[in-house]
Amino acid sequence: MNLMGLFRSPQNELEKGGKEAEDQGIRNSCPKCGVQLPLTDLQENLNVCSACGYHFRIGPRERIFHICDEGTFAELDGDLMSRDLLDFPGYDQKLRNAKLASREKEGVLCGTAEIAGRPCAIFCMDPNFMMGSMGTVVGEKITRLFEYATGHNLPVVGFTVSGGARMQEGILSLMQMAKTSAALKKHSDAGNFYLTVLTDPTLGGITASFAMDGDVIMAEPGATIGFAGARVIEQTIRKKLPQGFQTAEFLLEHGFVDLIVPRSEQKQAIAWLLQMHTAKERREQDERL
Repeated sequence: MNLMGLFRSPQNELEKGGKEAEDQGIRNSCPKCGVQLPLTDLQENLNVCSACGYHFRIGPRERIFHICDEGTFAELDGDLMSRDLLDFPGYDQKLRNAKLASREKEGVLCGTAEIAGRPCAIFCMDPNFMMGSMGTVVGEKITRLFEYATGHNLPVVGFTVSGGARMQEGILSLMQMAKTSAALKKHSDAGNFYLTVLTDPTLGGITASFAMDGDVIMAEPGATIGFAGARVIEQTIRKKLPQGFQTAEFLLEHGFVDLIVPRSEQKQAIAWLLQMHTAKERREQDERL
């Protein structure tokens, strides 16, 4: 038997294994500039393209990991799950697929945490769970979070990403717009701070309710933000929309967004805003005394 070559050295980088092989073998293509990005480099850069700054969508637990102080996040209402209330064809299977794709039970993750030592309530919507669409459970979880924050005098930080209301739940999903907004109003009336961070995409009923009700509205660069889709608007008004319509940059220019912050700077910016709120709250307490 000829054994020559059986124990030969690897002939290319992919055969060698290790990080170099991983970098060459697993790459993501940036949808904006087309650059091939090694997966490890992309993850180290917070899933932001190093060539053009495009912000890839990320899941809620990864966002919590980057934003919140280590070991401080405590999930609330994590066992709530949607069910097929209206016998909508195929909805049960969609829910099963969404749980497998996202590894989450629902389209939003809620809890309490600290950001640079500042306590807060926080919710992060999940683009991998039916594109963060809002059904009855998503609305219920966000409502409960605002109620908890009101009862404990906590600011709320909310990361939005959604295609809108969940059509499989019909009018029940649309009702969540009013329910979440009512809880948000009570939170605000109690003197509490609410910061929204709009990520790509934030659309439909989410934009028309709690996404745009923040005391401060922050957005990620390049995020698509709006109610109806651009093509629907153009077909309705029979006019061509301006270049960049519904981007975070367009909305900042026209006063709908307060600031745009890259992902790498968000923790620092959020911590500063929470600190400003705490300082204001202390001043008001001193004045009452």
